[in-house]
Amino acid sequence: MSAATIIQTNKLTKKNRVHELNLEVREGEIYGFLGPNGAGKTTTLKMLLGLVKPTAGTIRIFGENLRSNRSSILRRTGSLIESPSYYGHLTGLENLRVVQRLRGVPDKNVEEALRIVRLEKHRDKKAEAYSLGMKQRLGIAMALLSFPKLLILDEPTNGLDPAGMEEIRELIRSLPGRCGMTVLLSSHLLSEIEQIATSVGIINEGRLVFQGSLESLRARNRGEIRIATGDNAAAAGLLMTRGLRPETRNGRLVLGSLADRDVAEINRMLVDRGIPVTRIEERKKTLEDMFLEMTGRERSL
Repeated sequence: MSAATIIQTNKLTKKNRVHELNLEVREGEIYGFLGPNGAGKTTTLKMLLGLVKPTAGTIRIFGENLRSNRSSILRRTGSLIESPSYYGHLTGLENLRVVQRLRGVPDKNVEEALRIVRLEKHRDKKAEAYSLGMKQRLGIAMALLSFPKLLILDEPTNGLDPAGMEEIRELIRSLPGRCGMTVLLSSHLLSEIEQIATSVGIINEGRLVFQGSLESLRARNRGEIRIATGDNAAAAGLLMTRGLRPETRNGRLVLGSLADRDVAEINRMLVDRGIPVTRIEERKKTLEDMFLEMTGRERSL
């Protein structure tokens, strides 16, 4: 039995920002919403929360239309958008008490949220004295306070050091199993999404260019065969007579994915014609390479 759909958008559009997005997030997933800075991630998340009005398209969350059922949906949704909001002169506990009153949740939720984000020993410290990672964890605790069915996080590890990033990653990974939550998080770092997400949506210039599991993304990478010979021009001509269309790239003849028996046959054919084969290698693109191709960006994002 397939999991229920928690978020579904149909041609969701915000003029000049987001173009006809069809997102689908299923129950129990950690859905990584990936794209370069400025791709439209935050705008999309704000539309899902009713903070930005779409130009066109529809949003359904928990099977309900956001436009007509926003209050009902938000009662079951927690979020942290852009950066945590807190009162610096209040302690971590006092900040959570403020949200507790707004949400109308019991004291046990406050205690449990503090435990989940590992701030129970710092509950009485003023938030302005927190490290960046602690402030981020406080923001997540606020989002968790009502123990929502859906948690939306915008770049939750942004600006953290490696230790702080791993703390947040570990926390997020635990939420579906520990709290029964579905998590939608955005990031511009593929390495981040790889370590957390079960499904991914890639957005570029406001358009969704891929959506599916990480396994299905990897399956799109069929690789290529690269051959170096003593006479690439003659080798290319011979391969073309056999119906192949090699590219010449960096001193190599590049072919698409081939079965082992076909590679062996090519090698035999070239050697039989007196063309020395000096190297044969199979190359597959990394997920990072595929991401950069989809988004048309250089490696530094």
